[in-house]
Amino acid sequence: MEGTNQTAVIEFVLLGLSDYPKLETIFFVLVLWMYLVILGGNGVLIIVTIYDSHLHTPMYFFLGNLSFLDICYTTSTVPLTLDSFLTPRKAISFSSCAVQMFLSFATGATECALLSVMAFDRYVAICKPLRYPVIMNKGTYVSMASVSWAAGVLDSIVQTSLVVQLTFCMDVIDHFICEIPAVLKLACGDISINVLSMAGSNFIFLVIPLISISISYIFILVAILRIPSTKGRRKAFSTCSAHLTVVIIFYGTIFFMYAKPRSKGSVRADSDIKDKFITLFYSVVTPMLSPIIYSLRNKDVKAAVKNILSQKPFH
Repeated sequence: MEGTNQTAVIEFVLLGLSDYPKLETIFFVLVLWMYLVILGGNGVLIIVTIYDSHLHTPMYFFLGNLSFLDICYTTSTVPLTLDSFLTPRKAISFSSCAVQMFLSFATGATECALLSVMAFDRYVAICKPLRYPVIMNKGTYVSMASVSWAAGVLDSIVQTSLVVQLTFCMDVIDHFICEIPAVLKLACGDISINVLSMAGSNFIFLVIPLISISISYIFILVAILRIPSTKGRRKAFSTCSAHLTVVIIFYGTIFFMYAKPRSKGSVRADSDIKDKFITLFYSVVTPMLSPIIYSLRNKDVKAAVKNILSQKPFH
């Protein structure tokens, strides 16, 4: 299936870490363990934000959405990654590959938008505390989350549609999963439209949210520095520290991966293994750390978990 005049691909072959067989068993156990932590940690956050009335606030509503996104993203990628560690030659149908590209890109773009919205929420809470209930009312924060989801899904439809219309000269993807940059390397013809489209998407979902987050935190920092007491400053910063940490980890990896879309001719072979591990990092490590970061220093979440666990099944 590697003819130069190929016009249709029935399936792709994912190489994964087949060139490093000694690492596959180690990574299988490691990734499986992290995936279970992701399902458990994010699942607990979703449950407590739904069932504890004290957490029915904009911040925890966004946090519940973020946890659901992390579960969706990892579930669309990790099972196939785990299978690739056990199977020397993993084949995936073209349609399944397209679905995976759509889901991973949609959830990633939505998460970028959602992190920006969460930064705005923290800005209003700290810089305009008296007006916070009015500005961040239920209609507003539900609409903001809905727009984030809709924008991510729409952008993924556009990017995935442009990829599936291409013709491919090869069917071997040197990656764990079907990811748009990895699939673009297999295209026969001109992919300049895809590169331009990805660049536009990067600007909208990476650069603009990052600028928005930076501006929000500049105002937050100024407001915190104006608080006279050390205890007050520490308390104000603690409400933002978890979100800021997640932003740094998430954007630090995904921005490096997507910020510079490259044509297939400019991709070096020695960068493939590096791209794989970067993808693995933001696919598994970031979603695993997110609920841990939000829970460890959050008294409200810990209290909600204890409250749910202490309830008896039958009253």
